[in-house]
This record gives sequence, structure tokens and C-alpha cells, in this order.
Amino acid sequence: MNKAKVLVVDDSAFMRKLISDFLSEHPRLHVVGTARDGQEALQKIEQLQPDVVTLDVEMPVMNGLETLKHIMQKRPLPVVMISSTTKEGAENTILALQYGAVDFIAKPSGAISLDLHKIKDKIIEKVLLASEANLRTVKIKKKMSMLPQKQYSKIEVSERQNVSGKKKIIAIGTSTGGPRALQHVLTKFPAMIDAPILVVQHMPKGFTKSLANRLDSLCDIRVKEAEDGEIIQKGTAYIAPGGKHLYVKRVGTSLAIHLDEAAPRNGHRPSVDVMFESLSALTDYEKIAIVMTGMGSDGTAGLKQLKMSGKTFVIAESAESSVVFGMPKSAIAANVVDEIVHVDDIAEVVMKHVQV
Repeated sequence: MNKAKVLVVDDSAFMRKLISDFLSEHPRLHVVGTARDGQEALQKIEQLQPDVVTLDVEMPVMNGLETLKHIMQKRPLPVVMISSTTKEGAENTILALQYGAVDFIAKPSGAISLDLHKIKDKIIEKVLLASEANLRTVKIKKKMSMLPQKQYSKIEVSERQNVSGKKKIIAIGTSTGGPRALQHVLTKFPAMIDAPILVVQHMPKGFTKSLANRLDSLCDIRVKEAEDGEIIQKGTAYIAPGGKHLYVKRVGTSLAIHLDEAAPRNGHRPSVDVMFESLSALTDYEKIAIVMTGMGSDGTAGLKQLKMSGKTFVIAESAESSVVFGMPKSAIAANVVDEIVHVDDIAEVVMKHVQV
């Protein structure tokens, strides 16, 4: 059995040792080296040819973001970011995911986490998953950080927008690779889209607000972290907060968001299944449900319920563009998908169904 070669990059000798020890315990992982800053990491990548890199976000000499940009421009590799849960750490982590990092791990307690063993299994799982990730769709433009805001092409709104008059609602579920996929899709929606958008992105508490703020700065639609009790509006995407399930509930003639901390579903909170099942009760709405890149099968059970409720069109991201073809593959295998679409074309397909 071929072992995935891992390079561990962190400015703390303690953290390098701890992460290396954790990963070395797994029979499918081999830590080939460590580096204490970005410059050393780039040299070690040339020398050691690793299959995966774990990369600390905050380092001296060359920080994690700069190092990541060099990696993705020169020789794209699966990179898992190691991040603190500070506001700055969260914002930099979201940038890293949009620059091409496959996933991230949040340190439990600051830069040097003495209790890192609490998430040992998660570190191993994410590095293993990264070693099998599809990086064919990751194309990093030079000077990405200098790109202007609102730089993405949008879909024009048809004059015959929603001619049927039926109410529509869009729901998106995604996990590993999701932040980049969401950027591909949400930036192409027109500001006047005649439907609200609900999003479940598997992500821990403390990171979804930064994701929403970043996407909001790039999109014509409004993007925000969902708040309990708020009335759902057309032209706005609501991202479920990390650590909370998202439901819809009726408030008079409107729909409102309900959030809670009920038990995780299949290890996830927020859960795509929970959101989809909540929407299945809306018999007077046409639903457009989208399952994108991610590990596992979250969303499939919810899609089955949505399909039984009727008036649901389901889109699955294609294997070609998925970083991890787990969630879409599960939905396709369950025979609940109407169309399989490359991530670049999802927004266009959605708009065709919003406008009929």
C-alpha cells in the first residue's frame, strides 16, 4: 500500500512534533519532513516531493497565505491549513480556501494548542482526504490578492423572470472544497434573482461569518451568516452558522430562519439533510436543491424527502469539478438527481429554473 507523503509546516517546534506524531501513527501516512516557515517549506517541497502539506496560517518570514500562493502557482499540491480561531485567523483561512487549499483544521486553543490531541482523528482524516483530492480545477491567478472586487461575470436577468409566478427557493449543501465552489456559483447570480438562497457549508463555529463576508464582497447578491428568526429575502444567500442546524419556518405569509444546536446528524452540525428536510414541508414553493463537492453522504436523505414532497429540481456537481466527489456521488447513486453539472455551469442551470 502506497503511503501519502506529508510535509508538516509550523513555526512552533512543539506543534510540528505533535502533528507529525499524530500523522505518523496512521499506516497510510508518512511524514517525510517538517519546515518552520514558508521559505523553508518551499525548499522542502522541491527536495521531498510530498503528496500533502499541512500549513500553518500564521508564520514569520513567509506566512501561510503567501506560501500557499507560491505552491499553487508553481506546483499545485493538496494543502490543509492549520488555523487559529481568531477573527484574523478565520479571515485568512477563508482566503486560503479560495486560493486553493483543500481544507483547514482549527486549533482548539490558540497558536500553540497543548490540547491538540482532542482533534487528532480529525487531523488524520483531513490529511488522508486531501491526499485523494481532485486539484484539476484549482487554477490560481498571479497576484490574486490584487484582483478587484466584483470581478466575476454575472448572468443577466431575463425580462421574463419567473413568468409562472410560483415562489422559488434555492438550497445548496457542500463540504470539503465548498468555499471555492460557492464562490464559482454565487458570484454569477444577479442581484435581482427572484429567490432566496440557503447554504449549508460544513465548517466549525467561528469561520462561517468570515466566509459570508468574503463572498458578500465578491457577489452582486447579498451574502450573510444566517441569524435566528430573520425573515428570508429574495436576492440574499444565508449561510448556516458553524455549529448550528438551519431550518425554515413560516411566519405569517413569510419564511423565517430557525437555528438550533440539536444533536449533529451523521456527525454534522449544520447538516445538509436537516436543511433539505425542513424545505420539504413547503408545498407552495418550487425548490432548487444543489449538492456540491464534499466527503460523505450528507444531503442524500434530505433530497429523498424533498423529491417525495414534489416540485423539486436537484443539481449535483460533476466529478470533474468536485474536489471530493462524495456528497454528489451519493445523491446520484440514490437516483434523486435531475442534472449533473460542472461547477462553472451550476448558476446558469439554476437561473433557467428560477425564471420559468
